Amino acid sequence: MSEIKDSYKTIKAPSEGFFKDRGSKFFGYAYPITSEQELKLKIEDLKKEHHTARHHCYAYRLKQDYSVYRANDDGEPTNAAGKPILGQIDAKELTNVGVVVVRYFGGTKLGVGGMMNAYKTAALEALNNAEIVECTIDEEFELRFGYPEMNTVMRFIKDLGVDIISQKMELDCRLIFAIRKKEALKAQEKFTGLKNISIKKVVDE
Repeated sequence: MSEIKDSYKTIKAPSEGFFKDRGSKFFGYAYPITSEQELKLKIEDLKKEHHTARHHCYAYRLKQDYSVYRANDDGEPTNAAGKPILGQIDAKELTNVGVVVVRYFGGTKLGVGGMMNAYKTAALEALNNAEIVECTIDEEFELRFGYPEMNTVMRFIKDLGVDIISQKMELDCRLIFAIRKKEALKAQEKFTGLKNISIKKVVDE
């Protein structure tokens, strides 16, 4: 049985990098994002800042399971820009990250190989200057129980070492907690079958 993956790596804050080759300048920008729309807004800002630049190429990878990605060459030869940028995101095993590389043409053609290296290096410089953080993938569960069961519930919650998201302690009590994905089954087993205590997974709408 394969181990459940319950963490991912991303960057904490925006960062920048720079590379120059035969007069062409490549400005790299890395951003923590959770949607393509977020990155598009960043690109619009960069187009205003670098309004004389010829190309604003980018790539991103999204989702906690790394499943969504895209690379864009913005007029450069196919796979000469976006793909090398994405390659650097993947080399560092990052997600929820977008990288934009802005190019100013220096008058000398670099060739496809030269361009690929330049975009790759500018992206790498931006990511090397970023603080990489590891985030856990959590699942949330809702507990419902009677007031007399509160001591039992709180003791189990303490044993599990989970984060309480919200709680309402009245005659009929309700508590929501978050736990790392790989520990979720253990939490369910601890509460399942207990008298007057019910547990269910909170599903995002």
